[in-house]
Amino acid sequence: MAVSSETAARSLVVVFLLAVLAATGDARQANNGGGVTYDGRSLIINGKRELLFSGSVHYPRSTPEMWPDIIKKSKEGGLNVIQTYVFWNGHEPQYGQFNYEGRYDLVKFIKLVQKNGMYVTLRLGPFIQAEWNHGGLPYWLREVANITFRTDNKPFKDHMKRFATMIVKRMKDEKLFASQGGPIILAQIENEYNNVARAFEGGSRYIKWAGNMAVGLDIGVPWVMCKQNDPPGEVINACNGRNCGDTFQGPDDRSKPSLWTENWTAQYRVFGDPPSQRSAEDIAYSVARFFSKNGTLVNYYMYHGGTNFGRTGAAFVMTRYYDEAPLDEYGLPKEPKWGHLRDLHYALKLCSKALLKGTPSLQSFGSGFEARLYEIPEDNVCVAFLTNTNARRDGTVKFRGTEYFLPRRSISILPDCKTVVYNSQRVNSQHNARTFNPAKEAGKNNKWQMFVEQPPSVQDTSVKALGPQELVNMTKDTTDYLWYATSFNLEKDDLSVRHDIQPVLQVSHLGHAMHAFVNGKYIGSGHGTKIEKSFVFQKPMDLKAGTNDVAILGMTVGLPDSGAYLEHRLSGVHTVVVQGLNAGSLDLSQNVWGHKVALEGERQAIYDEKKVDTVKWEDAKSDSPITWYKRYFDAPNGKDPVALDLKSMGKGQVWINGESIGRYWVSYLSPLGKPSQWIYHVPRSYLKSKDNLMVVFEEHRGQPEDIQIVTVKRDNICSFVSEFHPPQVRSWAIKNSQIETVVNDAKPEATLSCIGEKVIRSIVFASFGNPSGMCGNFTVGSCHARQAKSVVEQACLGKASCVLPVTAATYSADAGCEGTTATLAVQAKCARASQKA
Repeated sequence: MAVSSETAARSLVVVFLLAVLAATGDARQANNGGGVTYDGRSLIINGKRELLFSGSVHYPRSTPEMWPDIIKKSKEGGLNVIQTYVFWNGHEPQYGQFNYEGRYDLVKFIKLVQKNGMYVTLRLGPFIQAEWNHGGLPYWLREVANITFRTDNKPFKDHMKRFATMIVKRMKDEKLFASQGGPIILAQIENEYNNVARAFEGGSRYIKWAGNMAVGLDIGVPWVMCKQNDPPGEVINACNGRNCGDTFQGPDDRSKPSLWTENWTAQYRVFGDPPSQRSAEDIAYSVARFFSKNGTLVNYYMYHGGTNFGRTGAAFVMTRYYDEAPLDEYGLPKEPKWGHLRDLHYALKLCSKALLKGTPSLQSFGSGFEARLYEIPEDNVCVAFLTNTNARRDGTVKFRGTEYFLPRRSISILPDCKTVVYNSQRVNSQHNARTFNPAKEAGKNNKWQMFVEQPPSVQDTSVKALGPQELVNMTKDTTDYLWYATSFNLEKDDLSVRHDIQPVLQVSHLGHAMHAFVNGKYIGSGHGTKIEKSFVFQKPMDLKAGTNDVAILGMTVGLPDSGAYLEHRLSGVHTVVVQGLNAGSLDLSQNVWGHKVALEGERQAIYDEKKVDTVKWEDAKSDSPITWYKRYFDAPNGKDPVALDLKSMGKGQVWINGESIGRYWVSYLSPLGKPSQWIYHVPRSYLKSKDNLMVVFEEHRGQPEDIQIVTVKRDNICSFVSEFHPPQVRSWAIKNSQIETVVNDAKPEATLSCIGEKVIRSIVFASFGNPSGMCGNFTVGSCHARQAKSVVEQACLGKASCVLPVTAATYSADAGCEGTTATLAVQAKCARASQKA
């Protein structure tokens, strides 16, 4: 659609001017230490304003060996800040017992960020949610007398202050705050408290106390609270969400900057969820929109999601975390998301002087089209964001005498108010596709052994009580599993002689899942969902005259991480009834029940190389429930990430050389009929070159012999660029406050680049004209240029990267072909120089 010309447009040179003038008065210094101050325009770091592009990377969700490359790739993606939570239950799993080693070495992680010349935002919480077990709060906190989490409760506030003080002291001792010359420029206290505030009578008093307590720690940098409408004093309220450029009402005080602490790059997923994603174009639009409306810091949540190793995931949360982020679970760039956002950051940096110091104004063209400008007239500096807010309608606007085409829901960035260097819908960066490739060397000697867990009788248990006890209070979050056992007597006359009537075991369960045995025979399993954790289990069973034994393996799949009153959540067996007896139903709920915490294999730690032989193993058989399996394997060759393909299994956990790679749940299918996750990450640092011990605990009836060890690659790379795309954004640079080209002829180009010391070994597809499809599934159109593939092969084969012109002449294409979109589509395959593609 064409929008009326500029002469007919309603020009509104308004909005922000008075607000910005008021906001950019005296900068507030965050306490007396210096380092970081702020005003209504931006943070001011060591006296300098900067646009801040931040990404969430959680140190426990990857390994220390992965950290350097993840941080390096984050910086290469245009970030200058890394954001992380602090994980209380990881650092203090038992009261007074602290862990700052391995994946929990927070200081090492922050110093690596600093070494890369980047800043840090530290989110202390200590409640963090984060789809992390118990929201980051340690289990032992539940057992503190008279405690209520996250309200005006003295026991909770005392422990919260003790932890926050401890972390701050640790940071100060290492001189990590910006006021000490370190990289930490922001800290966060609490997390999204508005979501639960109404549940607590003392909520407003608590949040005021939390903010004042944090400020009193005197760290010399500002504190933030996300999604908090009324933060106390100097604390800055920040936005979380997908479109803060349109949904955030702004800080509660004009002297505070507009900060976006969570821009969700995807949707976290739970077991049973279908696939989901968020496009690079949508994220880019949201970020450009935010910066066009006075935003100066955006944080991508997540930039690298990583893995919920061990039992660290919250209730029902998948082991793979935010795999659709710009850096995937393995730390590999997910294209075009990583590259398109990298280009956006560069484009915004071209605009930084105007955005940080210019006078804003708004020009509306009507019908959802507008221009947002930032100008410094005395320096001849002008930046424009031409915006089409329509989700389904393209259009053209006339701005300062020139017509600009705007695809639907897109923003064009003009660092000089004339030249389009970036459009959020026009992706110049390459695409890639991920593959999982069986590792032949790891598949050799695929010999498994098994150890079968035996359901206990009441006599085998150590804790007995009238009725089944609440699960988490028994396990204390040291394991997912709790055995419940009871017995009852029947007379022969209690059992029906009819073949069409069979007794049924009915269990009302508070969540999350269970398996049942009657007289030593497995009768089935049941589970709840993320939304409705409780469920009712009903299965037929065989009973006998005399004593009958019932054993139920109850379990959690992570503790809940959100909502009020976390300390009062219940799980485990609630009531048990035997149905179908001649005398009616038999309620076992008030029987004497025995309880046994953890599996025997866990108690013996048979996943540990030194303890694996403390039980008797036998040759493995498939289809055995509640069974441990083990085998040894050699590590795959090369440096590509490693994973397990577990689609032959059901539900359980896996250990590699004693390290837990997390929970798996392949038997829980999404509405699309497929598992939510069946590929599970094995960090390279967990592996030896030879004889790696894999131990699998399988709850259902899996086939371990079909488990595959695979390597993970993003070697299929593609480009899809037309003559109507802007030139590559790095065709321009800023010199003396003015934009200038740094290439002889700035035109659209397609780029292909391999990662990890690989080269382009083959061109799978190439077409110029009107190709269609997506990376891995391109097809030629009616205007296909037959010479395209040979031209691309000549330019790219054997090289780590290549640049391809996007012109009809280059590929001997017919520029006048009816229906042409003047588009170049290429798919290439990367491989190590010594390998075949």
